[in-house]
Amino acid sequence: MIRLTELIKKLSSASLHRFIHQDFHEAVDRMTIIDAFLFLIVHSIDKLGLWHRLPVFLGLLYLSVRRHLHQEYSLFNVGRSPTGVRYNPADYPYRTADGKYNEPFNEGAGSQGTFFGRNVLPVNQKDKLKKPDPMVVATRLLARKKFIDTGKQFNMIAASWIQFMIHDWVDHLEETEQIELVAPKEVANQCPLKSFRFYKTKEVPTGFWDIKSGALNIRTPWWDGSAIYGSNEKRLHKVRTFKDGKLKISEDGLLLHDQDGIAVSGDVRNSWAGVSILQALFVKEHNAVCDTLKREYKDLGDEELYRHARLVTSAVIAKVHTIDWTVELLKTDTLLAGMRGNWYGLLGKNFKDKFGHVGGAILGGVVGLKKPENHGVPYSLTEEFVSVYRMHSLLPDYLQLRDISAAPDSHKSPPSTDKIPMPSLIGRGGEKTLSGIGFIKLMVSMGHQASGALEPWNYPMWLRDVVAQDVDGMDRPDHVDLAALEVYRDRERNVARYNEFRRALLLIPISKWEDVTDDQEVIEALHEVYGDEVEELDLLVGLMAEKKIKGFAISETAFIIFLLMATRRLEADRFFTSNFNEETYTKKGFEWVNSTESLKDVLDRHYPEMTAKWMNSASAFSVWDSPPPSPNPIPLLFRVPK
Repeated sequence: MIRLTELIKKLSSASLHRFIHQDFHEAVDRMTIIDAFLFLIVHSIDKLGLWHRLPVFLGLLYLSVRRHLHQEYSLFNVGRSPTGVRYNPADYPYRTADGKYNEPFNEGAGSQGTFFGRNVLPVNQKDKLKKPDPMVVATRLLARKKFIDTGKQFNMIAASWIQFMIHDWVDHLEETEQIELVAPKEVANQCPLKSFRFYKTKEVPTGFWDIKSGALNIRTPWWDGSAIYGSNEKRLHKVRTFKDGKLKISEDGLLLHDQDGIAVSGDVRNSWAGVSILQALFVKEHNAVCDTLKREYKDLGDEELYRHARLVTSAVIAKVHTIDWTVELLKTDTLLAGMRGNWYGLLGKNFKDKFGHVGGAILGGVVGLKKPENHGVPYSLTEEFVSVYRMHSLLPDYLQLRDISAAPDSHKSPPSTDKIPMPSLIGRGGEKTLSGIGFIKLMVSMGHQASGALEPWNYPMWLRDVVAQDVDGMDRPDHVDLAALEVYRDRERNVARYNEFRRALLLIPISKWEDVTDDQEVIEALHEVYGDEVEELDLLVGLMAEKKIKGFAISETAFIIFLLMATRRLEADRFFTSNFNEETYTKKGFEWVNSTESLKDVLDRHYPEMTAKWMNSASAFSVWDSPPPSPNPIPLLFRVPK
């Protein structure tokens, strides 16, 4: 029987090879027969380049099949899988300080200090760390010539939000040894720094034969709000009041500061005012949940109030990201349906609110599943996930302040006042600047300012000469060229370059520069730096240069990682699946999560006069003077992209 199955598989693979790009033959041979035929469907649509032009329900079907393939073939564990006695999840009905005891069969999964996983097997680049030179790549292809924005689609709150999330999810353990990059003569006069020193990523043996070494994540990769709570007991202790479950916050609604002028929050490394006010906002959210729970459940003590409020606040953050931020990032009907489907399922919010979770992930959504699902790979975030979240081009050169004492115009837009250079808003200096501006003025100003676009030649020049910070938020002595450093980091961490990255994600590889973009100036610059060697194209450059799908602020290549990992962050976490219920969250806390649909809802809770006066847009993540979308009578699933 086994031999017959193998024979059928070989015959099927041989027939499929005729219709599939030769670079995928080996991958298809490793698939089951069903998955191979599913890939044939996906691949055929890819060759026509039309999945995003399909009616919404067909587009969702395509994305579901593609996500299934990546769940099967694009998740690689780094490090040994644990063996031993399974702990009882009932002993830990709360999020721990360091992320332990979430995954039922692996107490350490997703905890601080665990390995970054992989979506693509490592590609050793130790002999190509400086080929081509990272400072040449940064100067010729990334450095901003003229600021390009995103129009009305994405504002500076949206840019700050993703940095807020990164401070929740990922950061690499570094070596104590520094290395140096020196600008080659050909670009030295165009580089703000002629050389710079930085710490290597620490390479740690895994003790496993398959992937022999990896890097450790010093943040907790769960969606657990660690940007405000911290990723260990020591940091958590620093932010708690130990009274009524609350966190520390100043009377003016901003973060408190320690004796060194560093913000008191869960994560303060390489931060700026935009991240700081989001941290402050969700500290207020946490404390408001505590007040509500204390009124409702008078027998709850400090520790119980804190634990329940953390569950609720973390879920609100995850929900805002899923059905608000991501929908603005990928502004299409297909992704609106897809992201709401992740949370509510195809049956929708009204049905789920009334009847609870019914059916599996498709009908009822990933959130509320009966048990977490890790697809046989312990939960982590991945090196490739880190790489596609390199989005510093979203940041402008200055922040345009607004006069909130004036009357709004017909679009609720306040007049412009001062321009604050972005370097004045980072680190400890940025905290001082923020104190002089205030929460409402900064939030309104960011709401009315478009973010930068993820395009070539739009990486901020001020980030090419910036002071990095250590994990405690203290400035390091060395300035760094962040654009060049990000190119180097991908190579150092053995992340595949652009074309191999696409290949590994079952996306059709490029054979010439015209396959990436139709911008002739970009094509000429790519040829100047890389010659005709398309395989040498760095991932970051490719993600910026790639022609975008209409409505997408990111490339399709980056989106494929999003497609896989956005679902994984929810489905692998028992506090979004088996423990997403009234018993764990409390009835009042569960209602809080279920009734929150957007960042605007959070802002309305704490600053209702601000959004009423200054926000015209439907989402807090799009530019605030933009009009809300017109009503569309066609049901979402049956819409056809324009």
